[in-house]
Amino acid sequence: MNEINDYLKNYDMNNPNSGRFKHRITRFLWWCAGADKQILEKCPLGDRVRYAGIGGIVLATGVLAAVSGGYAFYTIFGPKGDAVVEEIATIRDLSISAIFAILWGLIVFNMDRFIVSSTGKGDGKDTISWPEFFQASPRIIIAVILAFAISSPLETRILKSEIDAALQTKQDEYLLELNKNTDKIKNEEINRVKTEISKMEKEILGIEESFEKRRLEILEQMKLLELEAEGKTGTGKAGRGPAWRDKKENLDKMEMERVEQKKSKEVEIKSKKDRLKASVAELDRIYKSIDVAKSNNKLKANNLDGLLARIQISHELSFWIPTFIFLILLSIEAGPIFFKMMMQKGVYEYLVENNKKRFLSMNGILVEEKLIEDKQDVKHAEITHFMEAEKEINAKKEQLDKESDLTSHTLDKWHKSKKGEIDENPEQFFNE
Repeated sequence: MNEINDYLKNYDMNNPNSGRFKHRITRFLWWCAGADKQILEKCPLGDRVRYAGIGGIVLATGVLAAVSGGYAFYTIFGPKGDAVVEEIATIRDLSISAIFAILWGLIVFNMDRFIVSSTGKGDGKDTISWPEFFQASPRIIIAVILAFAISSPLETRILKSEIDAALQTKQDEYLLELNKNTDKIKNEEINRVKTEISKMEKEILGIEESFEKRRLEILEQMKLLELEAEGKTGTGKAGRGPAWRDKKENLDKMEMERVEQKKSKEVEIKSKKDRLKASVAELDRIYKSIDVAKSNNKLKANNLDGLLARIQISHELSFWIPTFIFLILLSIEAGPIFFKMMMQKGVYEYLVENNKKRFLSMNGILVEEKLIEDKQDVKHAEITHFMEAEKEINAKKEQLDKESDLTSHTLDKWHKSKKGEIDENPEQFFNE
């Protein structure tokens, strides 16, 4: 008895500013747990420690969510490159990641605080019954989802070295595949253009060779004709007689025809050479585009360095490590929910319940608990009486009843008066 008196003397229940519990960090943890600071300040140390511990778990979850989200957003918005090469992040990337990390941490913290503060005390026992579990199941499902969202980026950071090595292999394989496809497509284009170039070169060369062959034949004939005029062939007699002149005219005519034919083919040859030049330029462009395409392939391979790819690789590398991290985060996330269901009712819970009833009664609300028996079972029910509203309703009913009574009384008097008038002088009320 003396110990209790000493305790109450040290912690004056009528002075909420007394004792060491006014420490700001402790009150902040109470706020994180969604507890009522004014009531906790009047409670024993055990209750204050419990809710400070729950608030610490909620705060730790928010901090872990911010760290996890920061790394996740950095992976999303950060520079992409070879997995094994550490890219230098820009201030812009770091700023965006930090902003989203803070927002994500606050979102998770607020959700956890709401989940914990809205979780009831259960039946006040240190065991969890099935009705309590089913009642808390929506909050547990949300906690599982949040635990998965927080644990996935953390596991990629923990396994970063192993993931980088595996991811680099995937990037190299993907780059090799992309380059093979590029070489295949470009080689088909190169072969097509080369075939066109070869065809046009053959056509141009064939036309030029035919004219050159004809020119050489005519030139050979002219030489033979000159040798004949000099007497070095044939009969051995020199001279340029009628036969020589006929041959000379025939050869000159053939040369003129050759020149005219060559001129007529110049437009076609020029067109073919222009097409040949364009094909050569196209071939040069294709060779240059190979380097550009392979540079783009390198960028595509580097883009594999994303959050989803890292999460998939982490699950491929090890099943137990990601599962273990998830279970740890789930225990942190869902722990406060189970703790609150397992907590026995203490001074704080009774004071909260008492304050709730006081507030209800002060505002004219009465909650009446009854046992209702039906054909199958006896059920517990709560009947809420809104005293002020019922008072207003009763006053309104009484007013209406009195107004109705006055109206009825007035009608009776009027009825009796009219009957007397009719009895005294009925002729006035006859209608012919």
